[in-house]
Amino acid sequence: MARNSEKAMTALARWRAAEMGTLKAKDRRPYLATECDDLQEAEKWRMQIIREISKKVSQIQNAGLGEFRIRDLNDEINKLLREKRALGG
Repeated sequence: MARNSEKAMTALARWRAAEMGTLKAKDRRPYLATECDDLQEAEKWRMQIIREISKKVSQIQNAGLGEFRIRDLNDEINKLLREKRALGG
């Protein structure tokens, strides 16, 4: 039988604690560039956006995708590009 301290460290327990709000939530990317005051933080968000764009571009190049999925990916890429421009890139 596991000890209580071991039970508390399980992934399910950590997820449940995060859902309950007892653990610190991860930082969310600001929707508006004006919400970001720190240059290093803005660069972090910009790089995250670039990674997401590159993933979606590689997905959109898949020949087996349907037209509707390609359109959805294109819309998502365009949204990310607008966000990137807003953060100064």
